[in-house]
Amino acid sequence: MRLNKPRIEPVDLDRLDADQRAALEPFLAAGPNGQGGKVGGGKILNIFRTLAHAPKALTAFLGWGNYILSKRSALSPRDRELVILRTGYNCRSGYEWTQHKRIGLDCGLSEDEIARIKAGADAADWSGLDRAMLRATDELTADHFVTDTTWAALAPLGDKGRMDLVMTVGQYTQVSMILNSFGIQVEDGWTVDPDLKA
Repeated sequence: MRLNKPRIEPVDLDRLDADQRAALEPFLAAGPNGQGGKVGGGKILNIFRTLAHAPKALTAFLGWGNYILSKRSALSPRDRELVILRTGYNCRSGYEWTQHKRIGLDCGLSEDEIARIKAGADAADWSGLDRAMLRATDELTADHFVTDTTWAALAPLGDKGRMDLVMTVGQYTQVSMILNSFGIQVEDGWTVDPDLKA
């Protein structure tokens, strides 16, 4: 966590204007104050409540994010979460890591693999493709470019998979910048990894 308090407070769900209500409608439709919604275990996550200050941006953000997290992406859920977790770790985003660690476990990553994601591509026991995806993520977050060697190692993903990997790293770099810079705090009951505490 880069900040220990928000720079921009999440909106009060009892005081939404019409635009904010429209942007949060996918969550609000689940029940009062988003209770019973699918996202965030029955509540509207702080990231969405914060982005509701810019409701039209939130609506566009949700559309793109839904593509990245959908079956329309050529990355398997496991591979997608491998890349998202490495991106969040590289960006030092405690919120992102905390949220996607749980999702990663649900998508087939083991606790051991998640621990090794912190060490990156050079950690032991990665497959060749896992190693290439982690290396590509590091190259993108450090230099905004995938080298020829790494691009070639990503060949098993095909062109669409390589495109989706780059777009996923780009999306979650943006998400991490939002979380870090706005000071979005983790949800009640979440525990931030000690390696990502301020």
